[in-house]
Amino acid sequence: MKTGSQVLSRVALIVGLAALPGCEGRNSGKAEGSAPPSQTAEALTPSRTGFVDVDGARIAYHVHGDLASGRKPLMVLHGSLMSAASMAPMIGPFVASRPVIAIDARGHGRTGDVPGPITYERMADDVAAVARSLGVRRVDVLGYSMGATTGLIAAVRHPELIDKQVIVSGVSKRGGWVPEAQASFEEWNAKMFAGTPIESAYKRESVTPEAFPAVIDKLRQAETANYDVTPQAMRAIAGKTMIVAGDYDGLQLSHALELFAARGGSSKEVALKGFMTTAPRARLAILPGTSHIGMNNEGKLLAQLVVPFLDDRPPAPPSGFFKDMGDPPPAEKARPDR
Repeated sequence: MKTGSQVLSRVALIVGLAALPGCEGRNSGKAEGSAPPSQTAEALTPSRTGFVDVDGARIAYHVHGDLASGRKPLMVLHGSLMSAASMAPMIGPFVASRPVIAIDARGHGRTGDVPGPITYERMADDVAAVARSLGVRRVDVLGYSMGATTGLIAAVRHPELIDKQVIVSGVSKRGGWVPEAQASFEEWNAKMFAGTPIESAYKRESVTPEAFPAVIDKLRQAETANYDVTPQAMRAIAGKTMIVAGDYDGLQLSHALELFAARGGSSKEVALKGFMTTAPRARLAILPGTSHIGMNNEGKLLAQLVVPFLDDRPPAPPSGFFKDMGDPPPAEKARPDR
């Protein structure tokens, strides 16, 4: 029989709450998921909030910045048992460069529990409905954990709306998680979480705290259903993709490489040349010393890595010994000798 601490550690591996007091982290000696004071939820105030009615639910959204600025918005999607507010450490560093939309998924935050099941397909359609309701023509998505899978499925189901995707600590199929993490989903029940920081954090942020047991049951069903994105659907996604994982994450690193390859990552031509002059179709980042929950401490680093991807910036040209190696030869030198 598993002890309570063993069960909690397995659950915490893949929940990824933004604030888990008492859970010791491997990053910088801090509790995993705790945010620096400048990035706390209290310090990040949305410019606009509201609700969108979608398929029997009122999906809550938070807007940071000006959607009329002409900059393509970034939609941020939280993980299981989190909320838009708890994603502040990841949202904050992006607000300076673009408007950000964050939503509370079904069963979570200000949306709360709603009739019917929670499925990845429904959550993906909720993403599209919120964006359209706000008058957004194209949107990039950054999803964490559950939100990462939601973002991928949204790109498959709504290609006319979803452009780039940033997949943070997430998977495209059930088998992408480490086996122990996937097995823990099948054991989810409210008693497992009783008295844990996970339960208290959820109840603190949800408008339907009494529905916690029902939401746990719905999430268990969602995570044990077949939500796999087929290889053909993965290859057909039009927008560019960036995959981010921790080297001690809950997903298998081989799956991160699989996602990278499926989205057009890697190039023999670039490998042979040794340099790159155009923005690639796919990017991969493995953060060192970073666990699944610890990813929530890395908002500033994520922004440094992700903003150039969202802006479609080509890599910086080489310097020093390699200066000008990626430039074409001058026209006069390109002509054959006369």
